[in-house]
Amino acid sequence: MDDAITVVIAPGTPPALDLIGPLDAPLMATALVLAAPCGPKLHRHTATHHTLHFTCRPGDRPADRPALAGRLADLLTAPTARDGRPARPGPLAALPQQPAPGRAARLAGPAAGLPASARQREVLLDLMTAPPGPQLHVGQLHLRWYGPLDRGRFDAAWQSVTDREAVLRAAFAPGPGRGGSGPVVRVHERVEARVRHDPYEPDRPADWPQVLRSEREQPFEPGRPGPLRIRRVDGEPGADGPDARIALTYHQALLDARSVRALLRAFLWAYAADGRPAGGERRPGLPDHLRWLAGQDPGPAREFWAGAVPPAGARTLPATPTPTPTPTPAAAPDPGPGSAPVAASGEGGGGYGHARERLNPSEAARLRGWAAVCGVPESTALHAAWALQLHRAAAATGSGPAPGPVAFGVTVSGRGIPLDGADRLPGPLGNPLPLSVDVDPKAPLARLLTDLRDRALGLAAYEWVSAGQIRQQAGRPAQPPLTETLLTFVRPPAAVRPPGGAEDPLDGELAAADVRVAPPETVEAHTGLPFALTARHDRAGALVLTADSDRARLTDAEAARILAQTALLLRGLPEADPTRATVADALALLDGLPVPDAAAVPYGAAPALVTLRPAARPGAGTVLLVPPPAAPQDCYAAVARAHRGPQALVTLDAPAGATACLAALRPLLAAAEPLLLGCFSGGGAVAYEVAERIGAHGWRAPLVSIGGTTDSTPTSARDLARALSAATRQESS
Repeated sequence: MDDAITVVIAPGTPPALDLIGPLDAPLMATALVLAAPCGPKLHRHTATHHTLHFTCRPGDRPADRPALAGRLADLLTAPTARDGRPARPGPLAALPQQPAPGRAARLAGPAAGLPASARQREVLLDLMTAPPGPQLHVGQLHLRWYGPLDRGRFDAAWQSVTDREAVLRAAFAPGPGRGGSGPVVRVHERVEARVRHDPYEPDRPADWPQVLRSEREQPFEPGRPGPLRIRRVDGEPGADGPDARIALTYHQALLDARSVRALLRAFLWAYAADGRPAGGERRPGLPDHLRWLAGQDPGPAREFWAGAVPPAGARTLPATPTPTPTPTPAAAPDPGPGSAPVAASGEGGGGYGHARERLNPSEAARLRGWAAVCGVPESTALHAAWALQLHRAAAATGSGPAPGPVAFGVTVSGRGIPLDGADRLPGPLGNPLPLSVDVDPKAPLARLLTDLRDRALGLAAYEWVSAGQIRQQAGRPAQPPLTETLLTFVRPPAAVRPPGGAEDPLDGELAAADVRVAPPETVEAHTGLPFALTARHDRAGALVLTADSDRARLTDAEAARILAQTALLLRGLPEADPTRATVADALALLDGLPVPDAAAVPYGAAPALVTLRPAARPGAGTVLLVPPPAAPQDCYAAVARAHRGPQALVTLDAPAGATACLAALRPLLAAAEPLLLGCFSGGGAVAYEVAERIGAHGWRAPLVSIGGTTDSTPTSARDLARALSAATRQESS
């Protein structure tokens, strides 16, 4: 063995670094100075094997600790550590010692729980691979509270709901097995409701839009139980007594908007009952739903989606591709009484924009009546308006008026499954699924409507299948996506619509406590798609359309134009005779209006995985060799020849940051394959950040091996191969 040192990092809280090779005392002393805030402790196994531990915990770690382990590994394996100086005592002898934990201590045993659903894994992967910016999949409900509010009663009511609802005590953890088998959902026995109270401050009144924004921007930790945060902010007392605003912020990995409305209603009933529990554990609950999913036969669903998956080349965005859009300043739209603009981040071209249109009650009633005459629900009328715009954009880019396929996502409730009580089950059941249809300008408009209706009814039979599963079954790569837009038509649950217009009994119960609450308003979660449209009726009977758009693809002006043209179609379609009108007649409603523009996305431009050597056998796992900055493209070619392990060896076609590495790894993580990260010196910081982010989102964090340099010598290749072998032995021991 030469005098080179290699490092194997076991991510965790705190991490541990296995140092293999003779230590250079001055270099180690420098590393320890950098690690001093984390309480480093060194354990000596042999003269050429040491383990460096940290003692800081999550609550007291310095802000840069997530990158510290990787930076220390880069320092200790840098070429300056290979100048031929023999390892010698010195500062090392004075270091505090501690026993080295075994592999069982690092893994903390297999997590008890149920495998996360495919939809949950996809949401977690979205979070893991998202670039910095607005939080994805974080939604919100907020409302005004009029009348006295007893804090103890308020907290007790939320705690009673938390005690009853398994989903509010759930969190993600790595599953058992060497590869981790993906995340599992673990329900904790006891979890404190996450309630925050902000009293009224006369000298500094709360800025409610900023409160909502700050709650949405605060990330959820998948490993921490409690996907719902409750924040109460007292307002200035009015003539009718004190009032407050309440924000419920939730994460779509465990809850959907319909669930949160049901939980809010359960809380209000509990508050009206003086905070007393509403009964025992809800059944069915989230675990029952996960067990139901695990028991489904995928065969019929696979057969259905084989014919229903959107065809390659389908139009997916109602805009013509252009170069990067001109940034537009964030607008300050009026999203409704008491609401805050969703466009809170990324002023001047970043983040998400928000737009709003409204069909008044008479326009909404006319649309609903026309749809009924056509034999379709009003949601199908919205789908038709969207399909028309997609086809129009395709025609504007050169395909002309010929028939062609279009595709978009629709949100299904997920509650039409044959599980008793699924309609009342709070959880992440809402599911975006792809819907495609051929649009022929010469065809009758009625045929387009019935085609859309029938396709929506067909996919409803398999609404528990995730979009990722559909893409995988179809053998389609992740890019380009199956759809780029999402339509959600919200219908209020029957529980909050008393028959015959009777008064909601809950209102009477709250009135007995001198309390009145306004109808909750919704802030939709960002999905990462270029455009997401939500339609819902307000209490006056109007149809409100709201849209959230990614400013990296659509400027605020273009997104507003898309939404305005959607509203124009919904107002104009009821004028068409469903027995004689053609699709071309409906398209004529948009004559003379510009086709919106959107930035084109070069899907092949992102770093991609390159296979250096396939696996020796199925299930052997994969080693990702992370290129250090400025590394040549073939820097790991010799490592593929030197490493004797059975794993597949892959790298990226260019050096990249952690986010790009994770995006490239997404298919491997989705399949829960055993994973190991390796790199030459200089890539440790990026590799360790990748490992930590994997571990923070429910997967088992892979080991990280660092050794050798990018000098293209056989010695460097052998050094890294030795580190990979050490990590493989550690993982399998």
